[in-house]
Amino acid sequence: MNKLGITEQELASRRAYFQLTDGDLTRLAALRPFAERHNDAIVDAFYQELILKHAESRLFFTDQATLQRAVAAQKRYFLELFSGVADLSYMENRLRVGTTHQRIGVAPKWYLGAYAHYLRLISDRLLAEQGPSAETQEKLRSLQKIIFFDMAIAIETYIAAGLDALARHQAAIRELSTPVIQLYERVLLLPLIGTIDTARAMQVMENVLMRVVERQAKVIILDIAGVPVVDTRVANHLLQTTEAVRLLGASTVLTGISPQVAQTMVQLGVDLSKMHTRASLEEGLELALGLTGRSIRVKEA
Repeated sequence: MNKLGITEQELASRRAYFQLTDGDLTRLAALRPFAERHNDAIVDAFYQELILKHAESRLFFTDQATLQRAVAAQKRYFLELFSGVADLSYMENRLRVGTTHQRIGVAPKWYLGAYAHYLRLISDRLLAEQGPSAETQEKLRSLQKIIFFDMAIAIETYIAAGLDALARHQAAIRELSTPVIQLYERVLLLPLIGTIDTARAMQVMENVLMRVVERQAKVIILDIAGVPVVDTRVANHLLQTTEAVRLLGASTVLTGISPQVAQTMVQLGVDLSKMHTRASLEEGLELALGLTGRSIRVKEA
């Protein structure tokens, strides 16, 4: 099984969908001598079109060495179209090609345009060499099938890579949105800003519990001054976090409670008896230090 989770059964289903038969693969394998004869000319023409006529695509080939590597890889890729094989190993190879193009930033429009341009170049040369006979048309249909088969793999590779990047970005954003800060020894602070939904609440609890254990914290301050709305759901999340923290032997101090939030909690009947509450972060910090045997003293002039 490969990165897209494709099995032999899925491969067979894909081949059936694109009507890529064993007969097509046999015709493609028979065209291998033709491909070898025209490989250099087709790939060179392809890159002349790609580089000379499109400024955006030229950005990927900033020096001669890069261009030479790309041309060599493209010639290998071109010949593999005529291998007469479309198994899992073939698909793995196509996945790697697609992933490489996505990683270096080749937009899908250029990737798909390259396939279309390839098909035109090959078709023109095949028709010029063998004539527009029924047999030649069959060969062209087989070629079209393998190229469309490849294109589907490429697009799925782009989508999979994009979703993976999106997931990493979302994880990074969640991490930044729940920063647990160590203020003093065994005293932590988590300033909450923005809306708290179920997914973020789970992230909050996970981060808090992890940091409490890592830092052997005795007090965690949850500051909700930046949370616009505290409803029953948010209150329940805070209570669950407080209970989990308590089971680890630490206390929770809830700060940043505005008059409106206080009134809302009273109206909702939220039981805050298991956590300490203070209106401001400053007051919460003083309480947290007191719970750990410390205090803030004003330095005498």
